Amino acid sequence: METYLRSCRGVLQSHMKNSSGLLHVVLGNEACDIDSMISALTFAYFLSKTLESGKAAVPVLNIPRAEFPLRSDNVFLLRETGLSQDYLLFRDEVDLHGLQQLAITLVDHNVLPEADRALEKAVVEVIDHHRLERAPSPSCSVTVETVGSCATLVTEHIVQKAPEVLDQQVAQLLYGTIITDCVNMAPEAGKVTPKDSQYAILLETRFPKLPPRNILFQSLQNAKFDVSGLTTEQMMLKDMKAVSGGDLRVAVSVIYMTLESFLQRQRLQQELCEFCHKYRYNLAVAMTISFINDKEPFRQLAVYSSSTLYRDEVSKALEKARNPNLDLSPMSSPYPDVKAYAQGNTLASRKKVLPIILDFLKDRERKMAQSGNLEDLELEDECTQDPSDSQQCYEDSAIEEDSGVPPTPMNSLVEGCPLDNGLPKINAEVLVEKVSKIASEEDRPFEGQ
Repeated sequence: METYLRSCRGVLQSHMKNSSGLLHVVLGNEACDIDSMISALTFAYFLSKTLESGKAAVPVLNIPRAEFPLRSDNVFLLRETGLSQDYLLFRDEVDLHGLQQLAITLVDHNVLPEADRALEKAVVEVIDHHRLERAPSPSCSVTVETVGSCATLVTEHIVQKAPEVLDQQVAQLLYGTIITDCVNMAPEAGKVTPKDSQYAILLETRFPKLPPRNILFQSLQNAKFDVSGLTTEQMMLKDMKAVSGGDLRVAVSVIYMTLESFLQRQRLQQELCEFCHKYRYNLAVAMTISFINDKEPFRQLAVYSSSTLYRDEVSKALEKARNPNLDLSPMSSPYPDVKAYAQGNTLASRKKVLPIILDFLKDRERKMAQSGNLEDLELEDECTQDPSDSQQCYEDSAIEEDSGVPPTPMNSLVEGCPLDNGLPKINAEVLVEKVSKIASEEDRPFEGQ
């Protein structure tokens, strides 16, 4: 695996100079969590061993290189497996839109984001464990199964088609990912499926020198939940996915601490405002997670937006959701622009919450199109200043519609405006007469003087 990853940059550069052969890119999702990263690395490695002559495969991690250190569990697993992150290819280092003779396999997601829709014609395969969102196509092979980890499906592909590709290093990458995604295979966490268990046991059996399950899982959990020293922006970026519909762009981040601790961060509302403005989001959802006895998840949720309209719309969609029912209970929030909830349905991870938001966005966009009510499509309006903040975060658009400041009326909208019938007609004689009258009045002494 190390030799292969070391060669990928040279393969990419060679293809850019002479694109005579096919380049097959394996692309993970924009969160670039451990499942997305390992699925991309291992499936690209599998393709490199099985593709026809003249074709090459490289994995691309779908984040900028500068953000990778925030994925502390990713960094830990690579280090423990003896792989250097220096050999990885990141999205800001590869111009996918400029590549010729390109084929793409999507892993750990099944639809491209709006900014990459032009790449859709290059997608030839999908391997994912989320709800299927893409339309069927004869040119694209789709494997979508709602198992606990996409790495389980990648393992299945390798075992069934080229088992010789599995070695100790590849097995440890896949094994560590499966037990992390499936919360150490604990049924009470609601993530593990029979297929996840099947392939975890297969890897343990074939590679008895793998690290003990409990030790490896706890080490990865410790790395993932270590958010010490991170800013609010970094915590939001650490494990984030984005969705959009119409004028609304939403960031959905997993936050590895309790919501109470997150809300206690100094200047949180201001920093969320700055985060949304910097990355052009109207709204951010923070899904906090911690664990009881290292097995049972404890979930809370916060919705932030400087727009009361957006904040209320998304909050109501989450409150009213029935597939699944999130069982949300309002919590106290110290910030007017942040709605906070305890999430009673602790089995509803982001994988299950994202479809709720996507359905809401599609329904909202459809209703707007039908009614023709195309509202102001600018991003969020003005960030409310917290009393403790010394600086206000301003957005580039107009003042929020419910700010309480009425718009200044134009003369043409005022009833009885003297100019409604046009300018009065004035000739030279009338003007001279009026000026003479004013002058004579000023020459007369005031009464009583």
